[in-house]
Amino acid sequence: MVKDIATARNDFPLLATTMNQAPITYLDNAATTQKPQPVIDRLIKYYQTENVNVQRGVYALAQATTTKYEQVRQQVADFLNAQPTEIVFTRGTTTSLNWVAQSFAPTVIQPDDEILITIMEHHSNLVPWQIVAQKLGARLRYVELDDAGHLDLKQLQASLTSRTKIVALTHVSNVLGTINPIKQITTWAHRVGAYVVVDGAQAVGHLPVDVQDLDCDFYAFSGHKVYGPTGIGVLYGKAALLAQMPPVEYGGEMINLVTRQTTDFKPAPAKFEAGTMPIAQVIGLGAALDYLTSLGWSQIMTQEQHLLQLAGSQLQAIPGVTLYGPALTTAHSAVLSFNLAGVHPHDLATVLDSQGVAIRAGHHCAQPLMTALQVSATARASFAFYNNDQDVERLITAVKMAKEFFQA
Repeated sequence: MVKDIATARNDFPLLATTMNQAPITYLDNAATTQKPQPVIDRLIKYYQTENVNVQRGVYALAQATTTKYEQVRQQVADFLNAQPTEIVFTRGTTTSLNWVAQSFAPTVIQPDDEILITIMEHHSNLVPWQIVAQKLGARLRYVELDDAGHLDLKQLQASLTSRTKIVALTHVSNVLGTINPIKQITTWAHRVGAYVVVDGAQAVGHLPVDVQDLDCDFYAFSGHKVYGPTGIGVLYGKAALLAQMPPVEYGGEMINLVTRQTTDFKPAPAKFEAGTMPIAQVIGLGAALDYLTSLGWSQIMTQEQHLLQLAGSQLQAIPGVTLYGPALTTAHSAVLSFNLAGVHPHDLATVLDSQGVAIRAGHHCAQPLMTALQVSATARASFAFYNNDQDVERLITAVKMAKEFFQA
């Protein structure tokens, strides 16, 4: 049964609270999403009645919890249209991307090879590739933005050569809201023998992701950005590629046999999941995906596009406001980065905070992009399906108040 998105807001306890004596208007969803009551309840149930370690005990409760843990792996696989053997649980998107850089990259990159990334990358999908390039003697190249705020696809195509071994890029920009054409880019990259690594942190909670259709080689996302707990992430990797990767961490439960001098590791995904995993968070992630599924993508995407258009058009109508990124179309996720002339983004965010409006201000872990945009920072309002027209109204009212206060 599909849940009505009009009443979904009631499932999120934090949204009924206040901030600075005002009803909270939470517009920092690109940083983390709020958790619905079913996810909170599921975490409590685990700690109250299922709190044992997995993959170890032979007693009934341990086996039952292990089954539930592995059921979430199957659930994530179904969510991405993958196989459960291709799903590795990690601590988050950052960990997932670092593992690919540290473990997979050295198996395919030689000195003078090239790694291609974009100027819009979050530092989590930029710094690891800087380090890899330095260690392996490879060259790190960037794809810039075109005049419309999209990725420059002509430059990207021209940059792909026989020396390109990895293309790493975000599915959705956490600053610009740009939705990149991953399927097309993957096709181009594979023609020259390159592997494609996708940062899906800003995509998975907002649009359907089919890794088979995208044909990417790796895809990463975080549970806390899809209405689940913090501390849990997912790395999808094609089975053949995971098989050739050595583990990044070492410890219990990821081995078949250990002797005094040698270790035989289990196959993926087990060989990457050393030690006690974030069991409660995995189970909470399963509850979050259940919740998203109950809403359906049509409702989610329709509501978020409505909010994007409403907020974007009203911000653009305020004199002195500059929006960054592509035009507000369906190729734009529900993220709005903007500045108010003469007002530092941190000052703007402080005024909004006084009115109960929570936005992000800063460089958004994307400093090279800020340099390309010729700004030091921006304000960012990011929406989720549980936001509503009143949230937009409060945002616009607060921005106008800030403009009057600073006489911008």
